[in-house]
Amino acid sequence: MGAGTLFLFIVCITKCLSPVAYADQGYGKYYTPPYVPSACYGYQDEGDMIGAASDTLWNGGAACGSMYSITCIGATNQGVLQPCTGQSVTIKIVDYCPPPGCQATIDLSQESFAIIADLNAGKIVIEYNQV
Repeated sequence: MGAGTLFLFIVCITKCLSPVAYADQGYGKYYTPPYVPSACYGYQDEGDMIGAASDTLWNGGAACGSMYSITCIGATNQGVLQPCTGQSVTIKIVDYCPPPGCQATIDLSQESFAIIADLNAGKIVIEYNQV
């Protein structure tokens, strides 16, 4: 194998492996309706598969409209011991979860939280990645 072919092979392998299952970890909580107004869309209804970004993701509002795949990976010892359903959910960032009240990386709508975890848990450990 020549140097050019080897280089091309390495580039291809790197490109193929780069999107492999890299997810950030944080905390998820939920908020309840009404979901409008929101910081990103005002009174425009964006449905219920939505969330509010904390300062970790907000970036001065640049997070608005970003889509995230979220999976519950564990309890926070503040509620249900095994809260996760084993499912994932994709949400759209429509709002801001400001400090000091924000206790999560992503504050999920009640409906999206219920897909991935028992609502009684209140707060969970999540993996999330932008899609």
